Amino acid sequence: MILDVIVEDKKKRLIEDKNRVPFEEVKREALKLVEADAFTGGRFYEALAKEELSIIGEFKKASPSLGNIKKTMELTDRIDDYNASVDCISCLTEQDHFLGNIDYFKQIRAISKLPMIRKDFMIDEYQFYEAKVIGADAILLIAAILDDAQMKDFYQLAESLHLDALVEVHDEKEMERALKIDPRIVGVNNRDLRDFTIRLDNTKRLSPMVPEGKVFVAESGIVEDDDVRFLKECNVNAFLIGRAFMESENPKEKAKHWKNIYAEA
Repeated sequence: MILDVIVEDKKKRLIEDKNRVPFEEVKREALKLVEADAFTGGRFYEALAKEELSIIGEFKKASPSLGNIKKTMELTDRIDDYNASVDCISCLTEQDHFLGNIDYFKQIRAISKLPMIRKDFMIDEYQFYEAKVIGADAILLIAAILDDAQMKDFYQLAESLHLDALVEVHDEKEMERALKIDPRIVGVNNRDLRDFTIRLDNTKRLSPMVPEGKVFVAESGIVEDDDVRFLKECNVNAFLIGRAFMESENPKEKAKHWKNIYAEA
């Protein structure tokens, strides 16, 4: 499966990362930031936890399913559009299959005050401390690549670092497992990470399982107005949108248009 390959490649990258910047150094820098924090986290959650639609605009260069994304705007111009229209920013930092890196994250962090989520395949505590150091407000936990103990431990680690966690699931079993840690933000990935097929019905099927009071995020496959209307009927209150924005020459107008569609539906 593609997901297995991505995780194995991530393990190799982590060896390189730790050789370049040792674990203890990253942890020390992260804990300094935690100690200096004027707040105890929650910026990402608060940006999504409102009655109207919230949008997480993503920055990524490629995906395993669709290949390289054609460049339509410079990074700074795209983030200017995001700053004017979305509620949070997601940045891919996975190097081998999504062509991301932490340098992109740091570039965006320098020009945006919006809450940011580090989107990666988080399998090692090193990545959580690193996320804090590069300025993340939140991280992604993918149920498909974590066992129950890892999911619980990583969620608690994120909280201790004042990082919100978007806990991502794809099916009923993963939803049941994720809800055991009582996450504040639950995301349904409409893209199956095992073969990268996309079905918005995933969100519809799993929506009754999401407890009241959770921030419910639909991820992937949102490309047209009817998708927005469909997902509102599923009681989704936040979207994570990547390729549709990355391929657009005017993501600001697209985001504003979809917020209007959601409000009117």
